[in-house]
Amino acid sequence: MSVRMNLTIGEIVQVCGGRPVWKDGKADCDTCVTSVVIDSRKVEAGGVFLATVGERVDGHRFISQVFTQGAALTVTEKTPEQVETETGVDCSGWGSYVLVEDSLQALKDIAECYRKKLDIRIVGITGSVGKTSTKEFIAGVLAEKYNVLKTEGNFNNEIGVPLTLLRIREEHQAAVVEMGISDFGEMHRLSKMVRPDVCVMTNIGQCHLENLKTRDGILKAKSEIFDFMAENGEICLNGEDDKLSTLLDVRGHKPHFFGLGSNPAEEVKAVEIQSRGLWGSDAVLEMSGWATDAGKGVSTDSAKGWKFAKIPVHVPLPGRHMVLNAAAAACVARLFDLSDNQIAEGIGKIQPVSGRNHLIRLKDYTLIDDCYNANPASMKAAIDLLAMADTEKVAILGDMFELGEDSDRLHGEVGAYAAAAGIDRILCVGSMSEHMFEAAITQAGQKGEGDSAEGLSAQSMHIVHFPTRDALLESLRQERKEYIPDGSTVLIKASHGMEFTGVLDFLKGCGEEV
Repeated sequence: MSVRMNLTIGEIVQVCGGRPVWKDGKADCDTCVTSVVIDSRKVEAGGVFLATVGERVDGHRFISQVFTQGAALTVTEKTPEQVETETGVDCSGWGSYVLVEDSLQALKDIAECYRKKLDIRIVGITGSVGKTSTKEFIAGVLAEKYNVLKTEGNFNNEIGVPLTLLRIREEHQAAVVEMGISDFGEMHRLSKMVRPDVCVMTNIGQCHLENLKTRDGILKAKSEIFDFMAENGEICLNGEDDKLSTLLDVRGHKPHFFGLGSNPAEEVKAVEIQSRGLWGSDAVLEMSGWATDAGKGVSTDSAKGWKFAKIPVHVPLPGRHMVLNAAAAACVARLFDLSDNQIAEGIGKIQPVSGRNHLIRLKDYTLIDDCYNANPASMKAAIDLLAMADTEKVAILGDMFELGEDSDRLHGEVGAYAAAAGIDRILCVGSMSEHMFEAAITQAGQKGEGDSAEGLSAQSMHIVHFPTRDALLESLRQERKEYIPDGSTVLIKASHGMEFTGVLDFLKGCGEEV
């Protein structure tokens, strides 16, 4: 039997502001529903289905189907007559529904209503880079003490966030919600739904510059997370970030800083860092400064302090940025009253997320799967990671989107950075990445004619440009070992729209896992 939510049919109808049409002319508005979804395949008996119009599929086509699955109610932008006229689908099987102007707005309104009824502490995470990895660290550590719900994948936008909130159930004791934006106003709307008890900001980098223009604009947009923060909420900021480190007072709240020890204000700092190459790092987390009374959760008594502690930890994921994520998780964990042991145990259990610094060991080479998305800061962090390999190093780097008028310069900086880092083979892919290619050639002191694989001599083939992903794949099919020698370590990274999962799948298909 499905577990019911603390949300009734009557409340959903009221918050949607639509016109209800009851099957048989009546409904039990006091009945709690079991789920609220926009995917017809996930409808449970007693659940609610919101029919939305997507780029490929119109959810209204499946309303009759969800009632056969036991749906208690649907939220729809169209009447059954409209659906029959537009699609030819038989709508005689419709049950009770609510007719609204905008189903996605209804989704957000329902999630906001539900959040207000929940007795649970929520950690909201935002920033330019590292949100998903930081989410995994924080949720993983908190799970040492609590039943934690976290954002699936990177469902961090105005559809993913409400769906995450609507997955929270009575058994959950904490939730970790990733919050991503690309324009002003979005974070305000996300914060209104999430109402975070703890706000975490990872950094202010160069992404979504097309809309936000500057890093100050990014900071302003991300800071909208504080608009609906809980009255006694807490703030955890990266003390290594030059923008975030200036936020010494946020609307009367004193932030807690975490970092790598370069900022005296950091209350949680990772020191004595020892790299174990691609297999992680060892470090010591030094804890000092303000915290909570044991067992009372998020506190407002700033007179209380943490006992100074040194916690040796092993961070299983490679790179200093992952050590920074561990410090962020420890900072939040202290606010949730975890012990030193629980913090160390939780950090040591962290697993990589597919598409984000995920190591795949094959017989002929090792892949670093970081192909989910990219911006200049995350590109450089991934290059730093690749540079740790004690093998020949190959970087397959694609276009970075939404960089605005600075796109050419920022692509060039990444190319120069890769060459300066000593990456042996740099494969630049996409029209924007021509600037990456040219800067890498200049940095390496090489000279080649043309901007494609065919235009370079055999001697300089370790810095190559491919105009498209398909051009890269075709060359790899013909002469993979010329670009990716046996025994090498290969980084795969680009913006999501470059569809580099195809590159990953091809290279995985060429090798045998060990």
